[in-house]
Amino acid sequence: MPISELDRVHDELLVVLVQAGDRLAGERLAARWQPRLLRAARRILRSEDRARDAVQDAWTSIFRGVARLKDPAAFPAWAFGILNRRCVDRIRGDSRRAEEAVDVDQVPVPPRAATEGLDLVRALAALDHDHRTAAVLHFCEGLTLTEVAAAVGVPVGTAKSRIFHARRRLKAALTGDT
Repeated sequence: MPISELDRVHDELLVVLVQAGDRLAGERLAARWQPRLLRAARRILRSEDRARDAVQDAWTSIFRGVARLKDPAAFPAWAFGILNRRCVDRIRGDSRRAEEAVDVDQVPVPPRAATEGLDLVRALAALDHDHRTAAVLHFCEGLTLTEVAAAVGVPVGTAKSRIFHARRRLKAALTGDT
């Protein structure tokens, strides 16, 4: 879902106000971004509880570091980058505790998802972390290639490659061409 130019400008204004110490602007920014961050974390981590924890940790880091954000227009990539690092922390922590297989049939599905949506959720869940994260940020959250690259900390070419391969794998999974 691409972000409109008006929404981007609104977010930039909120970031500037938060940097100036406006607490209400911080609440508004959080209200606008909480659903997006939570949705992305759910898709990346495939767990409601882990997603909520990752987003909470991300907000702590976002509000601690927002004063150092030089370009308010970079907020989406910067915020998703922080969220991605918190998700990776959760994945690493889980793998240290135990190697567990993920049953894609247990992936939480948004209530409005129809049968086709369920197939897409399962196909997305079957991608490895790097490809799933790039796909979620680009296709679901509407970030540009440059923003995806910044969010996951890779060159634009790598982000483009991950999105290309994710798209190809999603298409194969949805059409049955494995």
